[in-house]
Amino acid sequence: MSEAPRALGILAGGGALPGQVAAAARAAGRPVFLVGLEGYAEPAVLAPFAHEFVRLGAAGRILALLRQHECRDLVLVGPVRRPSIFDLRPDAEGARILARIGRAAFAGDDGLLAAVVRVFGTEGFAVIGAHEVLTEALGGAGVLTQRAPDAAARADIDRGIGVVQALGAVDVGQGCVVQQGIVLCVEAIEGTDAMLLRANALKRPGPGGVLVKLVKPGQDRRADLPTIGPGTAQAAAAAGLRGIAFEAGGTILAERGELIAAADRYGLFLFGIGPESLTQGNRYDG
Repeated sequence: MSEAPRALGILAGGGALPGQVAAAARAAGRPVFLVGLEGYAEPAVLAPFAHEFVRLGAAGRILALLRQHECRDLVLVGPVRRPSIFDLRPDAEGARILARIGRAAFAGDDGLLAAVVRVFGTEGFAVIGAHEVLTEALGGAGVLTQRAPDAAARADIDRGIGVVQALGAVDVGQGCVVQQGIVLCVEAIEGTDAMLLRANALKRPGPGGVLVKLVKPGQDRRADLPTIGPGTAQAAAAAGLRGIAFEAGGTILAERGELIAAADRYGLFLFGIGPESLTQGNRYDG
């Protein structure tokens, strides 16, 4: 007799991706329960599934709900703006977890997420990546759109790779915008959309820039993989960019069909940077 599918818990931040993960899990026959983080998760996205909204600092309630619904596997998905420790207002369980996380609570996002993943593991949950449920979500190498990067755009991508790798090495961000070899802005705590708003204000005359998104070196891929979706394409077009380059095999393409259609509509390229291309002197091999 086969074992019943393991229930999947989803700790849901913003955007459509939590709902997509839940739908894919349910289609595979898995029970799902979503914990929507208040102020981040969108009610319309969670509405089709069993869920409850909980504030971020209420760790005791979050753990109790996951256990009540017999969730053994857990996905952390959807953007959440990192709160100040003074705004978090942890409950007793949250204070205990913060004490266990220790100095990582004040480290970069990847250091904090890695610590959170470890804590969930000690609490009896197996944290898995959203891409392990959305098996078709990771973008592949090469050009996905009607338009491809020209030589100038590829030079900007090359510049962006070096910049984002340097940012990631110190656990700062996953993206930057480069135009004509000049780094217009880099991503930090504000996120990609806010960075693109700044890029619009900083753009120069002439050919538009490129958004480059990469996984941080050594990043735990079970949480916070770079994600781009139709909204990213819209924001990139509004910022006057020519395209988006992302790490193939390490970037989630949310609403893939809609993303590619939006990029084509705006005249953008989507380019997946293959692993060989992430090392100096051997880039753009696809």
